[in-house]
Amino acid sequence: MQNLVLEENIHIKYSEMDYDTSLKPYSLLNFFQDIASESAERLGFGYSFVRERNLMWVLLKYRIEFSEYPVGIYDIKMTTQPRGYNRMFAYRNFEIFVGEKSIGKASSIWSLVNMTTKEIATVENVIQNPYMPKFQKNETDLSFAKIPAITNVDLEKEFEVRYNDIDVNQHANNGNYIVWALEPLSLDFKNQHKLKVIDIVFKKEIKYGEKLISQMQFIEDKVTLHNLKNAQTNEDLCILRCEWA
Repeated sequence: MQNLVLEENIHIKYSEMDYDTSLKPYSLLNFFQDIASESAERLGFGYSFVRERNLMWVLLKYRIEFSEYPVGIYDIKMTTQPRGYNRMFAYRNFEIFVGEKSIGKASSIWSLVNMTTKEIATVENVIQNPYMPKFQKNETDLSFAKIPAITNVDLEKEFEVRYNDIDVNQHANNGNYIVWALEPLSLDFKNQHKLKVIDIVFKKEIKYGEKLISQMQFIEDKVTLHNLKNAQTNEDLCILRCEWA
């Protein structure tokens, strides 16, 4: 049976780092997306398989935990493994290593969406694959936290979706959401603190030319809430909770 764990050695380029040589959160999410796509493609339920059925994989949630955020680190190893499915959702885990030392883990939830109707497809009806078994939670799976609503906006900023922000599914790539969410934070705060825990829930897509508002609130000195809203419709696009070291 094919190994379900895909391993990739990644050399972090200067373009993927902040000015203090810490890994950009945007780059991290792109690494996750790329290795997840490669894993799914190799196992037979990736982009080419679902696209033939007029479907696309849509990311719904991340829980990411760091014991050590990568700063001044140029080479990491990343692994990913599909964790199976229930009726409507598929699950996938990730782990980040420096040498043989684990410095971070992530769990994620995905759905299949019809590209024409935007309706959610039943995963168990589409993915009948021995490498995607029924999901059973184990100790490697992180627990997704409930993200409270923002009650007081401390900072906010408006953005417009650029051509460079959109992906193969013709909507904003999920990596951009964390860029927009964290942008209102000051340079001093980002310089003094690094991400320790990130919870992200993706709610709605946004497309080229549309505008969004990034709002955030400090609920503790080192805990922030973030909400991205469509500026035209006021719909929530993405919510985040971040713990900082």
